[in-house]
Amino acid sequence: MEDGRRQLPVIQSDSSSSSPPVFKKIAVIGLGLVGGSIALAARGRWPECLVIGVDNKEVLELAMLRHAIDVAADDLGVIGEADLVILAAPVRQNIELLDKLDEHLEGDTVITDVGSTKCEIVSKSENLPARFHFIAGHPLGGAPLGGLAYARPDLFKDRPWLFTPINDRTASSLGRLKSFVTEFGARPHLLSPEEHDRLLSFLSHLPQLTASALMGVVGQAVGVDGLRLTGRGLADTTRLASSPATIWRDICSSNAKEIRYALDTFIVELKSLRDGLEEGEQIDRVFTSAAEWRNRLVDVIKKEREKP
Repeated sequence: MEDGRRQLPVIQSDSSSSSPPVFKKIAVIGLGLVGGSIALAARGRWPECLVIGVDNKEVLELAMLRHAIDVAADDLGVIGEADLVILAAPVRQNIELLDKLDEHLEGDTVITDVGSTKCEIVSKSENLPARFHFIAGHPLGGAPLGGLAYARPDLFKDRPWLFTPINDRTASSLGRLKSFVTEFGARPHLLSPEEHDRLLSFLSHLPQLTASALMGVVGQAVGVDGLRLTGRGLADTTRLASSPATIWRDICSSNAKEIRYALDTFIVELKSLRDGLEEGEQIDRVFTSAAEWRNRLVDVIKKEREKP
């Protein structure tokens, strides 16, 4: 995304829309799984809306082939007239991009991101010019494998989309963003940046690190021959282990305090299991608690999907 690189051609969609676009010109910076899925969803929902994609040339060519975007470029020079900018690069890159937006955006613009941590980027956003309306966001639609090749327009259907507004000045823009993601089938939720990072350290970051560590430990212990003997349990439990480290380095470093606490809490539980293997009381306690919470999780998911 360096300045001075050539702009790729424009394509247009011929599909139709049943509702006017919430934003007429959308710039998606970073066309991975989430950014690419947003672009696909927006173009499918509002063909008359201009979707601008910014990424490297290889990704942009795939995005054009998939008709995910209308305008493609590997620099920020094309985003000038966007009324919505979505920062969908890795977390650290999104934070750095905030410093570059004033140079390229021409008017009042709504800006959001899709990163998995919020406190750092929200703090950095307080230095943006008043004409920008930044509202941090985080769609909780994901997949085991990342990248534009796995993007799909229904990725956010019936999934939470979290927003962390910090003042009333952005109330109007927040309403527009909520309408925008609702059109994709997402369910917007509001919470503070601090509460977001605390909750996600347990709901997302701990499961990811646990699955990755578990798969590494098992693989090193049993080898390929041993893996041939496994049932479906290991594969199901370690589904997240295919996630790329490049994304998770930024997430871990930008939410280290909360993730460290989540890991410490989990380590305490593992130690109690280890120390109580012979007696069985700890096994009963952990398995009983886990079954109860697992049933509640299934019920919550079912009820969320049944909501109109």
